[in-house]
Amino acid sequence: MTTEPKVNGPCWVELGAEDIPRQGDFYGRVFGWDTATDPRPEAGGYTIASRGGRRVAAITPLYGDEQPVAWNVSFRVEDIDAALDTVRGLGGAAVLGPIDVFDDGRFAVAADPAGAVFQLWQANDVAGAQLMGEPGSLCWVDLHTRDVAAASDFYGRLFGWELGGGTGYRVLSLDGTPFGGVFDQGSDEGYPKEIPPHWLPSFATADIEGTVAKAAEAGGTTVMPPMRMPGGVTAAALTDPEGAGFGLMQTPGGE
Repeated sequence: MTTEPKVNGPCWVELGAEDIPRQGDFYGRVFGWDTATDPRPEAGGYTIASRGGRRVAAITPLYGDEQPVAWNVSFRVEDIDAALDTVRGLGGAAVLGPIDVFDDGRFAVAADPAGAVFQLWQANDVAGAQLMGEPGSLCWVDLHTRDVAAASDFYGRLFGWELGGGTGYRVLSLDGTPFGGVFDQGSDEGYPKEIPPHWLPSFATADIEGTVAKAAEAGGTTVMPPMRMPGGVTAAALTDPEGAGFGLMQTPGGE
């Protein structure tokens, strides 16, 4: 699993929320996060979540009327302008930016040809999360899409990812390190057709049953109870009190 914010890999996640204190309390109870809102007016209420003093994620206000309550995944790039040119050249769209974020780096929002939204980050002072792959931090990202072949071609050409074999679910790797997967929405007859293609983050846990119970007590909902996957990983899917989806993953013997 991913353990650091590498170039062309996932580096950060942000939750767009209607009620930041409420969501901060929920994830604090589930993952032990502490939250701190940037006091600068130009930061727009951007709130950093940390675990043990290390940055793991952010919770932000909804910056537009059409922005849904959802987790957003950022991928690190060396040249954000060149990356956006590639996105457009491959049939995707540049949704927002690039924007300079203080001295931290440059940020943009893009969408793949099927409409799945993702974020790009060109690092300056901040590479991304300071904790990844450990309990309470990002460890995996999944793309839910109805056209796996088209998505594989788009992201492979944009980021140089490798795609594992199989049907229904295929593992994504960067330089031989797995960091996520592509799930075929069309392979599951029960998958709600109204849910558009999207990226979904998963967070590591050492006790998936206990974390699911904490989430339920804090107002979350279990969408998929803990289930053993190939390779011995146990996964679960949940939604938080505002309906944003996220996953949990526990590796064999994970602590």
